[in-house]
Amino acid sequence: QFVSAIIRSPDKNARPLALSGHVGFDSLPDQLVNKSTSQGFCFNILCIGETGIGKSTLMDTLFNTNFENFESSHFEPKVKLRAQTYDLQESNVRLKLTVVNTVGFGDQMNKQQSYQHIVDYIDTQFESYLQEELKIKRSLHNYHDSRIHACLYFIAPSGHSLKSLDLVTMKKLDSKVSIYVTIIKSLSSRSVGWLSQANLITCTIMLFQGHLPFAVVGSTEEVSIGNKMVKARQYPWGVVQVENENHCDFVKLREMLICVNMEDLREQTHTRHYELYRRCKLEEMGFRDTDPDCKPVSLQQTYEEKRQEFVGELQRREEEMRQTFVQRVKEKEAELKDAERELQGKFEQLKRMHAEEKSKLEEKRRSLEEDMSVFSKRRAASELLQAQAFNTSSNNKKDKDRKK
Repeated sequence: QFVSAIIRSPDKNARPLALSGHVGFDSLPDQLVNKSTSQGFCFNILCIGETGIGKSTLMDTLFNTNFENFESSHFEPKVKLRAQTYDLQESNVRLKLTVVNTVGFGDQMNKQQSYQHIVDYIDTQFESYLQEELKIKRSLHNYHDSRIHACLYFIAPSGHSLKSLDLVTMKKLDSKVSIYVTIIKSLSSRSVGWLSQANLITCTIMLFQGHLPFAVVGSTEEVSIGNKMVKARQYPWGVVQVENENHCDFVKLREMLICVNMEDLREQTHTRHYELYRRCKLEEMGFRDTDPDCKPVSLQQTYEEKRQEFVGELQRREEEMRQTFVQRVKEKEAELKDAERELQGKFEQLKRMHAEEKSKLEEKRRSLEEDMSVFSKRRAASELLQAQAFNTSSNNKKDKDRKK
């Protein structure tokens, strides 16, 4: 059977043509489904809420399993983010699920910086993906995408308005992740009445991103209701069924988060939140799409401009370093010349002192030699006299002997 079709394109220059028979590209959606099924999917959820509010229980209930849970203390010095990844499979669809829990959120005395650790974590995941994109040899087909696709923000049904920490945190995260406000352990949408219209206006529709708060109850325990077992939470005043839409909004939350919008959340993370981060980051690096005259600028042109700017800055710094080096060399030369003059002066002084000492020693040597010469003469004269006296005495003795 031949099917006649018209190919329409938004491009005005494209010519619409009619097909005279079956071609086969109508199987592209099936090809895409088969490819996605073979590759599997990944989904990352960020759970924000105070310790013990019920985040782990709700996650177990949402995915109908028992995740690995750790007991958390209320005395953490700062907020820590703990990421755990699980491989899930439903029918022939594989899902790599990462649950990021905020340990110690809201437990510190000074809560001003509690949100900053969460913002930094989300930006770190964006930065990791951006660095992978900018690599020359990329491997995005098997890269584990750790960007946060959805944020479940847990609020306790205190009956009061939102805390300032909740308002500040959601405003900081609004441009970085899709937020689902969840009033935990609360019954039906009527329980959100304490979130006054003034609060909703303060948060703005953009803050909640078009999603009304969900009043949910989570439980992994089953209770017998009539002739069947259902997941429910037992209270002294009655039983709250988790999947009963008259009791809570759990089914609505699961459908919106998993059954209907999971792929939309993944796409929104990439096309909106990540693109915003990427654009701001590249603009910080100096890249842009248009010049001051609003004319398109190619990446090569921007790169050349940045390279020339970098080379100019490098040359300027080299010149500054050269000038600094020359100045320091001159200062060192001046110091060395001063030291040389000082040493030369000391040398001349020592030389004069040495000459004076030498002159004095020469004078003493000459005086000593003269004294030695006089002494020698005197000794010779004395010896001569002694010899003459000895000879005279000998002669006298001989005369006496002859007389005798």
